[in-house]
Amino acid sequence: MATSALVDDDEVLGERASAPATLLEDVDALFRQASMRPSDLDALVVGTGPGSFTSTRIGLAVARGLAIALGVEGAGVSTLDALAAAGEGALPVIDARRGEVFVPGPKALPPDAIEAEGRVCLGSGAVRYRDVLTATGAIVPPDDDPRHVPRAVLHAQLARAFGPVAEIEPVYVRAPDARPHGA
Repeated sequence: MATSALVDDDEVLGERASAPATLLEDVDALFRQASMRPSDLDALVVGTGPGSFTSTRIGLAVARGLAIALGVEGAGVSTLDALAAAGEGALPVIDARRGEVFVPGPKALPPDAIEAEGRVCLGSGAVRYRDVLTATGAIVPPDDDPRHVPRAVLHAQLARAFGPVAEIEPVYVRAPDARPHGA
């Protein structure tokens, strides 16, 4: 899932959630909806992960391309931080595949190793491992609860240090699955 938002100070002018393949179309639609042009943009904010290796790279590549084309700076914000901002005391839990989840640290753990008793768990990992988490005393909202999506608007609200987008580093907790041939 890719999210995009257009924010002016604290006012949300529009927000979209879509498949990564339509991210640029959604960004264009946000500008049209707000009667703005890309040249009106002052800065970009991009999610840095952790998450899917490919999705994280796509998000950063799109942000870098837009920043170069528009001559703007940017800031990176952890996806875990954005999910945590969706609810007071929320514990972000992102599906890390391989039977693990990403949690603050950041680190990858088996879902039954998370200390979540009495905490509201949000994110794709909370949805996928609902039974495991609730068995340990965690609270997991329904699958369709919008707090499970790391919204772009929350990333924008958390952004602090703006600079060259090319210097924003992804948050990778593990090495990628891909290996050179013969390795």
